Amino acid sequence: MTRIASPSTVDSPGTRAGGLLLRVVPPGMYVGRARVLIERSLLVYRKAWLALVSGFFEPLFFLFGMGYGFGTLIGDVVGPGGAPISYAAFVAPGLLAASAMNGAIFDSTFNIFFKFKYARLYDAMLATPLGPIDVAVGEIVWALIRGGLYATGFLAVMLGMGLILSPWALLALPAALLIAFAFAAVGMACTTFMRSWQDFDLVQLAVIPMFLFSTTLYPLTVYPDALQVVVRIFPLYHGIELMRGLTIGVLDVSMIGHCAYFVVMAAIGVVVASRRLGTLLLK
Repeated sequence: MTRIASPSTVDSPGTRAGGLLLRVVPPGMYVGRARVLIERSLLVYRKAWLALVSGFFEPLFFLFGMGYGFGTLIGDVVGPGGAPISYAAFVAPGLLAASAMNGAIFDSTFNIFFKFKYARLYDAMLATPLGPIDVAVGEIVWALIRGGLYATGFLAVMLGMGLILSPWALLALPAALLIAFAFAAVGMACTTFMRSWQDFDLVQLAVIPMFLFSTTLYPLTVYPDALQVVVRIFPLYHGIELMRGLTIGVLDVSMIGHCAYFVVMAAIGVVVASRRLGTLLLK
């Protein structure tokens, strides 16, 4: 007679992994349906596509104004490898990283806050088979997609203008997605602490100086040594250094550190955002 093993006697890797997941993630927090949030965003922006693509033009205007307008007065500058490059080729990777940042962080702050505080959309979602982690992951991935769309369009413009100087630029799009994911995760985590629209002045207070001082428009060497240490802390600085090295073709070990910075940043953002949503929506 064939013996049928009971569930208690089966100790497969899948069973052990499932038990570990249940111990790490409390029941009801995650049910694996984050894709529903992405599908909803696609349906919403299908009729509001102009609002989606409008964010692409800001870095493009900066490229024309600074890279080509102001750049004609500057001429060539020293690139990451020490070789002279045009000012437009120097500025474009910085604007590429800023494009990924802007697309992700503004979608994960202003839009999330409206859905959370005024539309009460997440309260309705949690009445369905969705958990707080599903909501957090779904919204962060959508913000990542938006930042990735901006970066893809800007990369196409750079290619058409001859500002991509190395085949390593193929890795710039995955790098842009990593940057967008990290900023989206932290942006959503910060949004869960905001109480009113006035608090979003803090977002501008963080994003605008980061854009201006993270070597987007000029190299790090223009700062005093003490200020260089502060600039190296900025997340956008690591994104710009990563993009500039890939598009110009100067790769070194420091790029691993830049990528690790964003991996840690994304992990912290996802954990904080999901826990805060769970606390605020399930209380």
